Amino acid sequence: MEKRSYRTFRYLFLSLCLILAAGCIFQLIVMLDWWRKPSVDPYLPVYVNIDSGSSLTQITERLQQDGVIQHPHYFIFLVRLQNAGHALKAGEYLFAPGLTPEQIFQQLRSGKVMQHAVTLVEGWTFKQFMQNLAAQPLLIHDLKDLTPEQIMAKMGSKKTQPEGLFFPNTYFYVRGVPESQILNKAYQSMQVKLNKEWQTQQQNLPYKTPYDALIAASIIEKESAIASERLLISSVIVNRLNIAMPLQMDPTVIYGLGASFNGNITSKDLKQDTAYNTYLHTGLPPTPIAMPGGDAIFAALHPASTKFLYFVAEGDGTGKHNFSESLAEHTQAVKAYLKQIQQKSSSL
Repeated sequence: MEKRSYRTFRYLFLSLCLILAAGCIFQLIVMLDWWRKPSVDPYLPVYVNIDSGSSLTQITERLQQDGVIQHPHYFIFLVRLQNAGHALKAGEYLFAPGLTPEQIFQQLRSGKVMQHAVTLVEGWTFKQFMQNLAAQPLLIHDLKDLTPEQIMAKMGSKKTQPEGLFFPNTYFYVRGVPESQILNKAYQSMQVKLNKEWQTQQQNLPYKTPYDALIAASIIEKESAIASERLLISSVIVNRLNIAMPLQMDPTVIYGLGASFNGNITSKDLKQDTAYNTYLHTGLPPTPIAMPGGDAIFAALHPASTKFLYFVAEGDGTGKHNFSESLAEHTQAVKAYLKQIQQKSSSL
């Protein structure tokens, strides 16, 4: 009797275990099926911000609240099954339409967060660079209380003046990075670009250092509205430097005037004695006057072979210039320019 009872109990126990096992297997199949079926809306992406230090449970709750997943307990179980509970990364995420929970997990695990962009424009000054960075609400503004000298020290540079030393480009970042990280990328990019062009420069240029070439490139950047003229403007700078002739470039004068410049350069401005007045001082100004782009740097170190010493705008609104070898030719070009301006004024 006891043996029969024991056998009955054992059969019942085994049957119960089989039922439980079948139930677990069935539940696991259900979860795996859910894991691999689209969870995100098939037509719209979903934005989610995961706070730093969030636990797996908190992350899952956020995903559920923002409509990314259903069945949060499934998600938690399957993540823990892979021993990845602590592998999910914080940050801003944009989940593409039609993602499965498994794909969402992989994105969180890889830390593939949203990328934001900030563009630093060719020809901008350092002040304009910093104003643009300060306007980015997702950056940490760790440079706002520093002087230009302190900023350059933070970049690891021996230079104390930042003008011209940051490469114009579009830089990508994630929420919460310091603006110094963006600026450091721009600084390193400029060093790479400048040194590369310096190594391949034309022979017998009047530049003693890469920094001299950078100064020339910044003038070319500000003087050239048309890409095809950069090499010609570069040749004028080189030709004038070679004979110790003042550069007489208006953008350098304007830079030296700073905030006092009202938008229209005058004869009085040209007589204002600043270190950047290339009408009064021969040679290059002491620093760049803007952030030159790659094409301007190339032009500075690979000028066209010309005898041009002068150039003046054509005055037709295209940004084109007339280039001249002699003062007499230049005088005629200036007269033509003034005539164009007068005709435009009388037609208004």
